[in-house]
Amino acid sequence: MTLASISAQLIARFVEIVGAANALLRPEDQAGYLREWRDLYVGKTAVVLRPGSTDEVAKILALANAERIGVVPQAGNTGLVGGQIPSADGSQIVLSVERLNRVRDVDAAAGTMIVEAGMTLADVQAAADHAGRLFPLSLASEGSARIGGVVATNAGGTAVLAYGNARQLTLGLEAVLADGRVWHGLRRLKKDNTGYDLRDLLIGSEGTLGIITAASLKLVPKPAELATAVVALDTPETVLNFFRHAEALAGGALTTFEFWGAGIHDFALRFMPGARDPFTVSYPWYALIELSSGYADGRVDADLQSLLLRASESGLIRDAAVAQSLQQRRDFWALREGFSEAQKGAGGSIKHDISVPVGRVPEFMSRAAELVERVCPGARPVPFGHFGDGNVHYNVSQPAGMSKADYLAQWDTMTSAVHDLVAAMGGSISAEHGIGQMKREALLRSKSAVELDMMRAIKKALDPNGILNPGKLL
Repeated sequence: MTLASISAQLIARFVEIVGAANALLRPEDQAGYLREWRDLYVGKTAVVLRPGSTDEVAKILALANAERIGVVPQAGNTGLVGGQIPSADGSQIVLSVERLNRVRDVDAAAGTMIVEAGMTLADVQAAADHAGRLFPLSLASEGSARIGGVVATNAGGTAVLAYGNARQLTLGLEAVLADGRVWHGLRRLKKDNTGYDLRDLLIGSEGTLGIITAASLKLVPKPAELATAVVALDTPETVLNFFRHAEALAGGALTTFEFWGAGIHDFALRFMPGARDPFTVSYPWYALIELSSGYADGRVDADLQSLLLRASESGLIRDAAVAQSLQQRRDFWALREGFSEAQKGAGGSIKHDISVPVGRVPEFMSRAAELVERVCPGARPVPFGHFGDGNVHYNVSQPAGMSKADYLAQWDTMTSAVHDLVAAMGGSISAEHGIGQMKREALLRSKSAVELDMMRAIKKALDPNGILNPGKLL
């Protein structure tokens, strides 16, 4: 359906809902909402609205639906597939949830917390910590990412192995539908078998079915002890074997298993100020593992040492650096979490957020490297990711000596080839970043006609006028 243009009179009606101070009309005030951090997507809008309550969100959507105006919801603007950026023609308005930033309730005994969509992930973590609990979802962008966007994209992060994605940590939602009605679904139940799971329908829908205004989150006990190590390995096959070894010996205590190659390791050391190498020599592959325990009895440290010793004796690992202090643990994590930023120093980067079955990650690495060399000789794969759930950020940096513009012109060719390989291996073209506007065409190739028909039917039922995040996902 064709959406309407925005008249000055209609803009004034939107402004009236949130107040002039919370309606951004000047280009210089809007700039931070119209460009994503990699500059791949730049949009335009007549107004950025910053509602301060669910009621104001409902009024905005009711008016937009009646007037057929597209609404692009935005949380922290940290998305990597352009889902939060309006179109370049200025026909859509931006609705930022940043002012919806309150903790509504914390029930430490029940292990639940209700927070509004505009709270940053770091603030949610801090609120849980203050209550003596842990909200375990963690991302490199957690200081900027807001919980509404985290849930709307079903974000994963570094602790999925132990605690799951946002979906597994979200018990209930409050959301505004396209016509302005509010769904009050902030339940705290772990079991609720009463028909279609509307919560799961909205989680991961990228703002195309409703705008999330609050979430009921699951909290877990804080670990009493953590033990962290960076491990040096020879090949992706030995990474897999070491993961199986750690999984067998540590069991549920294994909360993190990240991995990366020498290429991105080198970029981080070269381009990240303050980055420290855990080792004195370079190795082909690395893993960051973390064990946790609810007991402060030193057992988790002993278990990690035993795990590493046995791995070394069996030839699984080349070396290991165990964090001996909180600062050393922070240094290990700073190295890992700086990989996305570090790539900028090496020029253009074509990024793929994919997943394959864990046991096939080494095979994917081998086949993808051969494929990349055929597509663009000299291009440098710099993969890293969350090995325990098969999520590989298969990023490829430009060849030395090639211009950034010439390299990025090969984006579609490169991503199509990688995504075809992923499909052939039974994987997913988007493990945690979502579809947005970047992967709409790829989604058409990766989903069956039946799946696409089901998705379109759901979209039509909940947003018949197509005002919610138009041009995204579908």
